[in-house]
Amino acid sequence: MTRPLHAPIDLQAVIFDWAGTLVDFGSLAPTQIFVDAFKSFDMNISLKQARGPMGLSKWQHIRTLLDNPEIARQWKECHGALPGDADVDAIYARFMPMQIAKVGEYSQAIDGAADMLAWLRDRGLKIGSCSGYPRQVLDVLLPLAAAEGIAPDHVIAGDELEAGGRPGPYMALANMLALKIGDVAACIKVDDTVPGIEEGIRAGMWSVGVSLSGNEVGCTRAELAQLSPEQIKALKALAEMRLREAGAHYVIDSVADLPAVVDAIAARLKAGERP
Repeated sequence: MTRPLHAPIDLQAVIFDWAGTLVDFGSLAPTQIFVDAFKSFDMNISLKQARGPMGLSKWQHIRTLLDNPEIARQWKECHGALPGDADVDAIYARFMPMQIAKVGEYSQAIDGAADMLAWLRDRGLKIGSCSGYPRQVLDVLLPLAAAEGIAPDHVIAGDELEAGGRPGPYMALANMLALKIGDVAACIKVDDTVPGIEEGIRAGMWSVGVSLSGNEVGCTRAELAQLSPEQIKALKALAEMRLREAGAHYVIDSVADLPAVVDAIAARLKAGERP
């Protein structure tokens, strides 16, 4: 069925995730700290398990991990009862100082990200951002990222909004309000996680998934260098499938590839298309 066309509009803004999208190739900082925080409670979770809820705010991420039947069973065996919200609070309290201490080690910009942001600004586009990171963690990350040319016009942290975080649309919409964007369809949301793509879709924005540099592939550059082209292709295909199933209109390897997608979306808006 052909979708009805609308009045042409101009693209106005791009809203980015942080870890795995703009910085921290492979999204290592949050996942490894979850493993370490659980270990401090005599719990053994894998990096794969830690990655599962990535994109959620960190308290909700821990709650989701503890709701996993395997992890809940391990918690009960270790601590004598199924995990409750007080246990989430305890892990979160342990997680936060560990994350604050370590986030700087994973703050390196994704290759091409700074040039891409400069390209967007040259075209008059505003740049927003949001994260599952709490504000205390972002306050450490932001100046380090800015030194590498990663400095969006607005930043929303995962614990700042009373309405909550992903997969709800609230952080994306808060960026739209702050940047004074007149139409949700004039925004692109870029993210490497399923909840982050869902956030953009629920906000009524174009949503672009990031596969190779992000959580869904979950490999460092060194780890990727050890893989064959066929293995990398398979990992990318699985990541793209998950991101497209979440609603992504486009999927790219990294934000370095975004300009071509921005031009394509701008043309579709000019032609009267909507997300």
